[in-house]
Amino acid sequence: MPAIIRKLIVQVDETRIEMGRHIDPPVRKALAIAVIENPCAGRYVEDLNQLITIGEEMGALLGQKAVAALGISPGDVHSYGKAAIVGEAGELEHAAAILHPKLGAPLRAAVEKGAALVPSSKKRGGMGTAIDVPLGHKDAAFVRSHFDAMEARVSDAPRASEIVVAVVVTDSGRPLARIGGLQVDDIKGEDGLR
Repeated sequence: MPAIIRKLIVQVDETRIEMGRHIDPPVRKALAIAVIENPCAGRYVEDLNQLITIGEEMGALLGQKAVAALGISPGDVHSYGKAAIVGEAGELEHAAAILHPKLGAPLRAAVEKGAALVPSSKKRGGMGTAIDVPLGHKDAAFVRSHFDAMEARVSDAPRASEIVVAVVVTDSGRPLARIGGLQVDDIKGEDGLR
């Protein structure tokens, strides 16, 4: 059964000036959020396959919306991340079921490749709860310039029987990154690390 989506939100964060320095081109992050019904809310459910399937649906939908919001080709995405907030009638395992078994493959398809693990976070909370969506380079986890996050929050979600699912993609690393490590031009993208 497909997800019952109450709300979709897409926003772009564009940094043009950092510490008085102009950033050219600007650093951009796109956040796509779905507020969905939790079909397992209010009861213990042993088999979470319904949520796992919904996670796969969310990976494709939110990944495509975030890439489109940046107006770039999928191959031009640099970083990605995912997160979920479960309402109080759900459990943390519901967020894990959405995020981990199947969300990653369609998100990787939406950004082309994605050899690195997709950073993630999850929590339980009420309406207006914020969560930081952690970010890392999509093809090489050792690219320090791309360790970052973007906050996701929906003022009226999650309600008790809902889950907020968020995906973030970027078109570059942090503004003014200068702590060394593997550089984007040196990525091999074979093992997800380098």
